[in-house]
Amino acid sequence: MPIRETFWNIPHWAEVAQYITALITVIVFLYGVGHRILRWRKGRPEKRPGNFWTRVWLVVLQVFGQRRTLDETFPGLMHFSIFWGMFVLAIGTAFATVDWDVTHLFFNFQILTGWFYIIFELTLDVLGLLVVVGLGMAVYRRYFTRPARLQNFPVKALEWDDMYVLIMLSFITLSGYLTEGLRIAVTQPDWAAWSPVGNAIATAFLSMGDPTNQTLHLTIWSLHILTAFGVLASIPFTKLFHMIAVPANIYFSSTEPAGKLSAAKVEDGSGVKEWKQFTWKQLLDFEACTRCGRCQDVCPAYASAQVLSPRNMMVKLDEHLWEKTGGHTLHGDIVSAAELWACTTCRACVQVCPAFIDHVTTFVDLRRHLVDLGSMDKMLQDTLANLGRYGNSFGQSERTRAKWTQGVQPAVKDARRESVEYLWFVGDYASYNATLTDITRKTADVFQKTGLNFGILFDGERNAGNDVRRVGEEGLFEMLADRNSQALAKCKFETIVTTDPHTYNTLKNEYAWNGNRPNILHYAELLDQLITSGQIKFSNKLGYKVTYHDPCYLGRYNGVYDAPRRVIKATGCELVEMPRHGDRAFCCGAGGGRIWMDEKDIKERPSESRIREAVTLNGVQTFVVACPKDLTMYRDAVKTTGNEKDMLVRDLIELVYEAL
Repeated sequence: MPIRETFWNIPHWAEVAQYITALITVIVFLYGVGHRILRWRKGRPEKRPGNFWTRVWLVVLQVFGQRRTLDETFPGLMHFSIFWGMFVLAIGTAFATVDWDVTHLFFNFQILTGWFYIIFELTLDVLGLLVVVGLGMAVYRRYFTRPARLQNFPVKALEWDDMYVLIMLSFITLSGYLTEGLRIAVTQPDWAAWSPVGNAIATAFLSMGDPTNQTLHLTIWSLHILTAFGVLASIPFTKLFHMIAVPANIYFSSTEPAGKLSAAKVEDGSGVKEWKQFTWKQLLDFEACTRCGRCQDVCPAYASAQVLSPRNMMVKLDEHLWEKTGGHTLHGDIVSAAELWACTTCRACVQVCPAFIDHVTTFVDLRRHLVDLGSMDKMLQDTLANLGRYGNSFGQSERTRAKWTQGVQPAVKDARRESVEYLWFVGDYASYNATLTDITRKTADVFQKTGLNFGILFDGERNAGNDVRRVGEEGLFEMLADRNSQALAKCKFETIVTTDPHTYNTLKNEYAWNGNRPNILHYAELLDQLITSGQIKFSNKLGYKVTYHDPCYLGRYNGVYDAPRRVIKATGCELVEMPRHGDRAFCCGAGGGRIWMDEKDIKERPSESRIREAVTLNGVQTFVVACPKDLTMYRDAVKTTGNEKDMLVRDLIELVYEAL
């Protein structure tokens, strides 16, 4: 189908001016990006190991596929529409420019002719509508529905930054349609119907005739071009920089296990005192933040009305990087101790962040400085002292660690004295907490009934150190890890099993093992294997209607979701999922050392919120946990919420014990 040669209605001088403006735009853009990169380079060096193609695929999946962004329907579709619409329009504009000003001008041929040009016009016309829809959704969400997470920024100027982006993108899109419509009105090409939006606009201007339309077209085109170049030049200085920072941050995101927290960056282990002690990747984290507030929505500390908002922390840290006067101190002026100690290190913020920001690592690095100063809760300070002196958080003698084994028959083996297949790393709470030792004995009984050849370390065991490290006491963590490693090295075993997800995480991901890490299982995984193999056979189907809470350090940190659910169902129970479950499960509030801290200024503890969520489930009267700390937190929460008669908190092993 032949069509007339496209007439752009752009005089030569305007094209020359366009390329001069483009050159200025490129210079300003490169200066801004270079300034950002130089700022990152002031951070401490850090290696980011990982396969190149794995990282590239992650960028493709998350940037172009918008996979994590689409986890939330409305904002996900909103961003998807704007991203893909603007991306295709930008590519199309560049393609048309090259086709006219390079291939046509210098080589006397064009690609954009015939049916190919018609498809090109139709595609850009439709994709422009996608941008309009996306921007409309953004305006509606930000200025009409106004979700809480998009309000109350600690830096008020950021609200104007957001507004700037919406106004400029809207003007570019609408002026682009006007430019196209006026071009069609002037040139009246026979392919006009294939640009439906542009053709509709052209119809409105046809009655004005030339030269009015020609002048108006040139004017609107000039404004459109100037705005587009202005936006491109402003990218490094506005929120739009996330178009560069986010893909870079995703590419350089950690490929290590989620449960592996890096050691202190500062040589003496004292943590981060000033911003230049952050690594370059942490600085990139701050600048990649789009302030979407998803992290804030899932944060247990924020939900408890504490001072911490992970969104605000990233915003404040980013703003601090750009301070020219240097008049504010990182600790005190920018970040408060109360904010840092409120974090439960549950990793919910990291899990939902579309920019793949690692909030937890930054918070822990800042905590390390507070620990170095001794700026912490008195209760936490006493606990750390107990851990250093006795190797447990209860401050009890190491000789009483295995007191719970008294009366257990047959006697629990000492893995230091005889070879065992399974070494049970019991942990502090299961060993010392008087309200939990009955559960610990039942665990031993289940292991014995299923014929497991297992033993424990008795007084050779110390706290594994998971929460010690996340509190920020790196030196104490290393001491505990070293003592445990020495004790384990003297034992002969095939597999380590533990009932504590915190212990499970740090043994599996953070101990050195010198390249010879043994098989490490959470007891839910072990029970699941024993049931599958037929080594455990239940004689009693329970028939309870239950719900299950995913421990943060078992689920989000280590991806163990199915094993405990299969065990629950194998006991004959009907499982009803919580509204927030799996990788979206709400934290109990005990992690990151919070269980060792005095709870102040808390509207409602995360554990209480979780119990209130559970009691709304129709017919559910049993709340199943797979963590000693969870058992402690939730048994207390049913009392404080007045739900003792409505909800029974039980450990997974209790169901297995009863079903046997």
